[in-house]
Amino acid sequence: MRTVSVRIVAYDQKMSFLEESDLADPTGRVLRLLSLLQTHRRWSSGDLADELGVTARTVRRDIDRLRLLGYDVDAIPGREGGYRLAAGSHLPPLMFDDDEAVAIAVGLWSATAAPLEGIEETALRALAKIESLLPDRVRRRTQAITTNMTAYRWYGDEASIDIESVTELTDTCRDAEQLRFDYVDKEGQPTRRLVEPHHLVAVDERWYLLAWDVRRDDWRTFRLDRLTEPRRAGVRFERRPIPDDDPASFVAKNLGRVPQPFEIEAHLAVGTDELLAEMHWLEDRVILAGDTSTTVAVRGRTISQLTAQVSRLAMRYDTTVGGASDTADSVRQELVALAARLSAC
Repeated sequence: MRTVSVRIVAYDQKMSFLEESDLADPTGRVLRLLSLLQTHRRWSSGDLADELGVTARTVRRDIDRLRLLGYDVDAIPGREGGYRLAAGSHLPPLMFDDDEAVAIAVGLWSATAAPLEGIEETALRALAKIESLLPDRVRRRTQAITTNMTAYRWYGDEASIDIESVTELTDTCRDAEQLRFDYVDKEGQPTRRLVEPHHLVAVDERWYLLAWDVRRDDWRTFRLDRLTEPRRAGVRFERRPIPDDDPASFVAKNLGRVPQPFEIEAHLAVGTDELLAEMHWLEDRVILAGDTSTTVAVRGRTISQLTAQVSRLAMRYDTTVGGASDTADSVRQELVALAARLSAC
């Protein structure tokens, strides 16, 4: 497999790509060895020798070469021993095959549509740097994707999130430290919160903080675009088990309980057990359960949002919009119009 390597050098942040074409070449072989060690698994000498097509003695010499280059490689003694790359402050070359390099470029391009203030320009700068260093065969693949796709933001500027706030939130989640912030609740009232932050969850076009509200003594979900002035409280906390051990599912269920301006029923040609096994976040929306069919509530802020949710369900199951309300009629009309446009493609 052809491999692309990028070395990110501290301070000046210069980047360069190297291609590995022949494992018989000591330089290429050492780079491949480093790529294997970057998986952070423990490798036996025999396994590394098999991967590289060399002897165990050659593996030991290549490990010594990496150490001379400044990379800490731990040797673990014993029958279950082997080699692994030690954790540390020195960032080694990052090794990517062609598909991984394309995935990174597409990921950076996708970030331009994220509701994070300033992320678009930063992501495009990073993408331009990487594309300029990619081998031609990989650059053609990434450019074919990024030049023929367009990201559209369904949300307005008011839903944008300050990236520094996101960084502060993720840091306190990682450090298990209480957090204070100002928050505008669903009634539009300003409040001040003291929480134990556990996880950030992205749902459609919005981001949410899942946290234990210290004063309310319960789990709460906070929209990040309504949250301002996050600051550390200076108090560590012991992490609590998240309900269902699934932050995304818990947040989705909470959002499903929030009253929305529009609601319809969707009849799905799938048994309830099978449905919930694949989409467990729908558990609190089941209206009528059955062995071969299920009726669920679909809620949203707009008719278009309802249509999008029904379309997602219809991609997996035969789906019928129930009810005779104006909202249900509007969703049916949008679905008919969508089907007509798809047929014309």
